[in-house]
Amino acid sequence: MNLSKVVEVFFKRFLPSPFAIAIILTVITILLALFFTPAPEDGNHFLTVLTYWEGGIWNNSLLVFAYQMMLILVLGHILVLSTPMNRLIQKLTNLVSNTQNAVVLVSFTTLLVSFFNWGLGLIFGAILARKVAEAAQERGFSINYPLVGASGYVGLMLWHGGISGSAPAKVSESGHLKSFMEGVGNEAMVSKLPDYIPYSETVFSTQNLLLFGILLILIPVVLRQIGKKASDTPTNLPIYKASIEKTQALKGAERLDHSKIMGIGFGLLILIAFIYQYHGALSELIITPNMLNFLMLGLGLLLHGNFTNFLNALEEAIKGASGILIQFPLYFGIMGIMRDSGMVIQISDFFVSIANETTLPLYTFLSAGIVNIFVPSGGGQWAIQGPIVIESALKLGVPLPKAIMALAYGDQLTNMLQPFWALPLLGITKLKAKEILPYTILLMFLGAGVFILGLLLW
Repeated sequence: MNLSKVVEVFFKRFLPSPFAIAIILTVITILLALFFTPAPEDGNHFLTVLTYWEGGIWNNSLLVFAYQMMLILVLGHILVLSTPMNRLIQKLTNLVSNTQNAVVLVSFTTLLVSFFNWGLGLIFGAILARKVAEAAQERGFSINYPLVGASGYVGLMLWHGGISGSAPAKVSESGHLKSFMEGVGNEAMVSKLPDYIPYSETVFSTQNLLLFGILLILIPVVLRQIGKKASDTPTNLPIYKASIEKTQALKGAERLDHSKIMGIGFGLLILIAFIYQYHGALSELIITPNMLNFLMLGLGLLLHGNFTNFLNALEEAIKGASGILIQFPLYFGIMGIMRDSGMVIQISDFFVSIANETTLPLYTFLSAGIVNIFVPSGGGQWAIQGPIVIESALKLGVPLPKAIMALAYGDQLTNMLQPFWALPLLGITKLKAKEILPYTILLMFLGAGVFILGLLLW
């Protein structure tokens, strides 16, 4: 418990808001570019760096990427707020009778859902943990609620190695790698890059699925053992209403927004288009952010049943994407400075000088975990650290899929230490960060051992 208190005090006292961190990192990057990169022959060095920054902020391909990541979070949240999902959660809580089976149920299902979509898993885990506590109150059995809440957050420890992971999803897009590295390395290096890296080599590779399978079993087992010794905690929670359907008198054209025929019909139309358009890519295990979002859009309309319910859920879900909306362009500005000033090449040369084919994935894993504490966004981290990873891997002959997954593992692991993404869960469960951190930190060390061993044996 003392460790959790130290962590909580550190984050409150020394770490400002994520937006402020993005600003601070921007200023630091500008200063580093001024001191460590050559000045242009013509023009002011400072103004030139600002030009790099502005160009990165409005990079068209990166802005598309930002919108894709926002939709993954928002559409996943919308799905959880649907009535069928709420009924599923209610049925799952009927299986719970104590802390031990509660943490197994919550962690196992949250991990599975998060592997499909991190936004969906984040909200699903939070609501399931809350409903477990409500079931305990209603049926008169005791639980350790903070431990159950921590179990609902574990999906963020495996999300980046899942289907909605930012780095694997982007590199599976045709042409992303070459456009991403354009202007970073020389033409010979860029020409070596593949057009895309399919999920069969990253998310659905034997190595990644094995690591996921190990943690899918190991995490619930460890939480169950902790639950045996954890003392029960009192709860006094009102009923959380996941469904935000609004009733009102229907007039004229308003009936269209409440029409099940329109809502379900349009959802089915999207799913038909999805199957027709992407069945070939799916058979080759190529999954992109556009595919994921198109599928979730159709499922969201289908599960909510009409446009009104869908839009009410959207109104609730969009709140969680506000920080991402404004932070992504700032990280893209940092990426613009690092790319156009040559800093990416300098940093990759440093890693090449101290690493080899075996140790580079480990350095990537550890550095990604550290960077995630300050840049708690997998998409933002891929924009900043991705070029360094690719450049270094090519120079040392490390397989690109392995290097990319090393970044993904490090990024996701320290979510168990950095409470930024826990904020939605804390809001739903009414728990505090200091209550779940003792347990999530233990899981972080468990995951670190598994991921490091996996990268050594990959």
